[in-house]
Amino acid sequence: MSLTVAITGATGFIGRRILQALLARGIAVRALTRRSVASLDAVTWVRGSLEDEASLARLVSGASAVIHCAGQVRGRSRVVFQRCNVEGTRRLVQAAKAAGCERFLLFSSLAARYPHLSWYAESKFDAEVAALQAAADMPISIFRPTAVYGPGDSELQPVLSALLRGWLPRLGHADARLSFLHVEDLVQATLRWLDVEAIHAVRYEINDGAKDGYGWKQLAAMGALIRGGPVRLIGVPTALLLQLSRLNLAWHRLAGGEPMLTPSKVNELIHPDWSSSNRLISKDLGWYPAIELEHALRERLF
Repeated sequence: MSLTVAITGATGFIGRRILQALLARGIAVRALTRRSVASLDAVTWVRGSLEDEASLARLVSGASAVIHCAGQVRGRSRVVFQRCNVEGTRRLVQAAKAAGCERFLLFSSLAARYPHLSWYAESKFDAEVAALQAAADMPISIFRPTAVYGPGDSELQPVLSALLRGWLPRLGHADARLSFLHVEDLVQATLRWLDVEAIHAVRYEINDGAKDGYGWKQLAAMGALIRGGPVRLIGVPTALLLQLSRLNLAWHRLAGGEPMLTPSKVNELIHPDWSSSNRLISKDLGWYPAIELEHALRERLF
């Protein structure tokens, strides 16, 4: 395949897997990086950031497609998320359009479905709007993956490991619905997006195919079946979670750094409905998930 793809976030959990998959296909890759990275055949590393318009222009030069994986997931203020996720996305789309790129894929989040919940959710929704506006007639699609896990993930891996040891912390509503996606399925969806002849300006939700997602009791029962022993559901009081998040935010504002757990983030964690649907992406791209959560847990694919 004679194709050059520009990618952001190539050193992160998801972007790294996509980069590897592109190289395995023999696709030339241009990747944005803030720091020195070991050279790889067929990868042109472009030093810069989403704030640097000149480096973005170099990144997309000669690229047929752009895959935007980079994003701010931690932050101590709304401004931090808006600066990276919204303004950075707008600059990249503008650069891609000016360079004549043929298509653009924005990695958003299922959280964007509820922009009122958190700084992060709001910034991802605003980034979608900014990208669609800046793209104009340049073909663009948006992926809204749910909770992504797999080898190299540092967020969900401790939770899944605890589940198989017999412990499952429950956040928020006892009847909440959750959904998951293995990183390899997300990679395959991305490759499928590259393959299809025509793409659509659509927000695609993506999950592992579990209808209506998973409940806490269902997850505990799944873990118990796999480990051959009981799994204890441990309810975490929301008041305690909020207090911890306030302390964490205050500390990071004093000491510097960007926290993950904030009162804003807690709103996401306790939201009752994170189920999603693959209907549109399966219809438009012909993509279907291959790795259900139970299989991943049995085979330790995380």
